[in-house]
Amino acid sequence: MIKVLIAPRCYVQGVGVLAELGKYVAPLGKRALVAWGPVASKLFAERVEKALKEADIEMVSFQFSGECDRGQIALGVEKAKAEKCDVVIGVGGGKAIDLAKAVAMNEEVKAAMVSVPTIASNDAPTSSATVYYTEDGIMDGWDIWPFNPDLVLVDTKVVVEAPVRWLVSGIADGLATWFEAEAAYKNRVVSLFSGGVATLAAMNLARLCYDTLLEFGLAAKMDCEKHVVTPAVEKVVEANTLLSGIGFESGGVASAHAVGNTITMFEAARPYTHGERVAFGIATQLCLDDDMSDEERLDVIDFMVALGLPVTFEEVGVGDISDKQVMELAEACCVPGSLVHFHVFEVTPYDMYSALIAADALGHSRRALAG
Repeated sequence: MIKVLIAPRCYVQGVGVLAELGKYVAPLGKRALVAWGPVASKLFAERVEKALKEADIEMVSFQFSGECDRGQIALGVEKAKAEKCDVVIGVGGGKAIDLAKAVAMNEEVKAAMVSVPTIASNDAPTSSATVYYTEDGIMDGWDIWPFNPDLVLVDTKVVVEAPVRWLVSGIADGLATWFEAEAAYKNRVVSLFSGGVATLAAMNLARLCYDTLLEFGLAAKMDCEKHVVTPAVEKVVEANTLLSGIGFESGGVASAHAVGNTITMFEAARPYTHGERVAFGIATQLCLDDDMSDEERLDVIDFMVALGLPVTFEEVGVGDISDKQVMELAEACCVPGSLVHFHVFEVTPYDMYSALIAADALGHSRRALAG
């Protein structure tokens, strides 16, 4: 049994570190393709260009549509080749960063890769994977690259300037890390990302992520609403980004992400963030796994309710879902190769159907109790 841990080469986090981007990028290259969507480009172009220029790094801007689809990636590859870029920097959310990874890892580009998340909404910045979507926002598979990013740089002052919804979404994505890593470890699953079984380090980081979020998540949300960086915010940003990233890649994933990803088959669920959809996936996994105690199940659901995360079908846009559609979702979650099969127990479509219905009922109950 081979144990493997993978991680980014360098992780930098703190107030104002965006201004130091050039210093950290300089050892990696001198001509940087910066991939960002329309919003990130408008907000950060001047700051990023100034930071790179101070380190004598030339910036080549590539503004993509905002969707990480294969057509947009192909455009980025062509621009990186034409401009002879030796570094690719993804600035923005997970889709900008995933696109930048795909461009940097392309055989005809082979550039260093840098993640500059401007929100702490998921653990994509540290990972070695690109998740693809169609132009319409439907998940369309993924690629796992041979290397993690060379640099991840997170300016926490930038993070708290963003809407608090993104931080809360990242908390949901991070909460899933421990439950999924633990589920995979029970079965000694070989991680799709690392190619090995989880190390002690990965499992402990996954647990630290969970404990940190439970202890500081609500305080960090309140502080982020006031747009201030506090110790709670710093801890939660690190948990959302670094601890969750290493934990899921080297630990493993399971049914929470299977549900969160697959529910995009319904158009009404697509406007919700990745983390919001995963939140309902967590509720479903808690109702699927008979090793989960009632106390822990209720603690996690109540925590998500307090944060305002989705715990019902309605809260991810599919409140009018029929029993037939729930079964269609369950069957889609259970196709061969699905993440649900990483549990130590068999998961049938009926098992998943039952867990989805139970999660929705539990979510309504705890939401009503909370008032």
